[in-house]
Parts: sequence; C-alpha cells; structure tokens
Amino acid sequence: MYKREIYFCKFILQKLFIFGQVSLGYFLSDLAMIIWFYPFLGGMEYVLHHLLSVAGIANPMLTGEGQVYTFMVLISESTTPGINLRWYLDTAGMKRSRAYLINGVVMFVAWLVARILLFMYLFYHIYLHYDQVKFLQNSYLVLAIGVYYFRASIIFPNFEF
Repeated sequence: MYKREIYFCKFILQKLFIFGQVSLGYFLSDLAMIIWFYPFLGGMEYVLHHLLSVAGIANPMLTGEGQVYTFMVLISESTTPGINLRWYLDTAGMKRSRAYLINGVVMFVAWLVARILLFMYLFYHIYLHYDQVKFLQNSYLVLAIGVYYFRASIIFPNFEF
C-alpha cells in the first residue's frame, strides 16, 4: 500500500515537479550570488550547503525516488523570506519597529511549524516506513543524511555527533 507512495510514485513526481524546478532555480541563483559576492554573503559552508541541496533536490526529480521526503524538507525553506526580511529591517535601522516585531513573531511560529514540528513528523514517518525507505538508492540516503548533518553542524558547531 505505501510502497508506491514512498519508494516510487510517478503521480507525486508529476504533480509536484514544479516545486523541484523552482527550488533548483532558487538554490542555483542563490549559489551564484554567494559565489559572485564571496565571502560577503556567506563562506564555504553556504556554498557546500547549496551544492548539497541542489544534488538532494535533483536526485529525486531524476530518479523518482524519495520525493515525498524531499518536498517535506523543502517546506522548511519557507522560513527563508522571514529571515531575509529580518536582515533587511535590521540593515535599514528598523530594529525597534513594529514590522520587525511582527516579523519576529511570524518567524518564530513559522520556524516552529516548518523546521521543528515538520521534521519531527518527517523522522516519525521514516521510522514507520523504514522497511520501504531502506530500498531507496544509497545516493539519496547519503545526500539526505549529509544535508541534515551539515545543517546541524552549522547550527551546533561545538556539538560532537
């Protein structure tokens, strides 16, 4: 019953392919800006993050495997505009404005939903369907684990995994 949903599902690939294309475009354009203005927009960790993300998105788009999890992870990128707006407001000297406060509250709620609760559900779903997940290509598993590990090492630089 779940095998088509998780392992290979042409329906999901066809319906959500546009999100993969948009995400690839975003990551590639962002990567180009980071490289063009290197190191002002981010160091080598951002370049590596974007390269891993491009590979992590392209692999399920090309193979049709694991796209359910890929699109779940892409939802976490919905918090990026709030982070960017916070930086713009700070740069414009509006740190004490109402817009900055509202952005902070919205960012907190969005972060809680898209990055914490969703990832808890994602890992629970992987646990429930591990008998199918283990049949995914090794390259997909390496990319997925690599991106999560790398992201966690940026957030917790002194934590030993």
